[in-house]
Amino acid sequence: MASNEFDLIARYFEQQKVSRRDVALSIGDDCALLEVPAGSQLAVSTDSLVSGTHFLSDADPVLVAHKALASNLSDLAAMGATPAWVSLALTMPGPDELWLKAFCEGFFALAEYYNVQLVGGDTTKGPLSITITVHGFVPQGQALTRSGAEAGDWVYVTGNLGDSAAGLSLLLGEKSTDDESLKATLLERHYKAQPRILAGQALRGIASAALDISDGLISDLGHILERSGLGADIEVDKIPLSPELCQFESDEIKACQMALSSGEEYELCFTVPEQNRGALDTALVHSGVKATCIGQLRSGAGIRLVRDGQELDWHLHGYDHFAE
Repeated sequence: MASNEFDLIARYFEQQKVSRRDVALSIGDDCALLEVPAGSQLAVSTDSLVSGTHFLSDADPVLVAHKALASNLSDLAAMGATPAWVSLALTMPGPDELWLKAFCEGFFALAEYYNVQLVGGDTTKGPLSITITVHGFVPQGQALTRSGAEAGDWVYVTGNLGDSAAGLSLLLGEKSTDDESLKATLLERHYKAQPRILAGQALRGIASAALDISDGLISDLGHILERSGLGADIEVDKIPLSPELCQFESDEIKACQMALSSGEEYELCFTVPEQNRGALDTALVHSGVKATCIGQLRSGAGIRLVRDGQELDWHLHGYDHFAE
């Protein structure tokens, strides 16, 4: 692939439309030269997606590209950051130009939407995998973290939960539906999650802690609890479910359990002190995203799932990247 590498880079990755003023030197040299605005901190996140683990080998490369970039942008959203730059390391079995063309179509469509410029990366030969590093800006000292929560804070999530898991179960053939419209909707929600960039920015100064839901709420909320040294009571009847998920999984308990454990949702889970709850709805007005209060933090440890005042004996877990 080495003989074709630079041709591929020139043909596809240099054809982006985004050209930011804070990029002094982009693709074509050994390094990019970038300028961080005064008064801002640089937020950086890296994720890898591997064929057969994060997406099927025959998946539409347009959707794969969207999913890969969206999952990284979601990390910036969770910190309250504004996306700016991205680098891409792509490993392919061979120079498949049809795949690469479609991949770039999905990648640059989302990058253009969020004004994110590709500033570098690498291509090499090997099993299909995608590694993306995103960079964003957050005002000095205003980044949302996992460790700022306190007992008594309220637990919120954006959007609805569980649709991504439903779409994945369709992809894997674990469950089926004769409703083609429902199937298409759930598959799209699995592949084309929208990172909550505006919501994350709106939460600065309001949320005490935040993260994105990538491994399942039941798992990811545990990271906030661990970093903040707290426990949480979660009202399962308050978990927001879409009409499509309830149609797909008519058993209410199973639908709720799916929503609690579903990975790759890329919604935000965040905590809000009592004195900031009044400001929350106003702050989120322009984000176009709903937020639902699902519980409250307490002293102690662990997550208690509660329904009608009774603790539930549900043994749930999120996604484990190294599970067999």
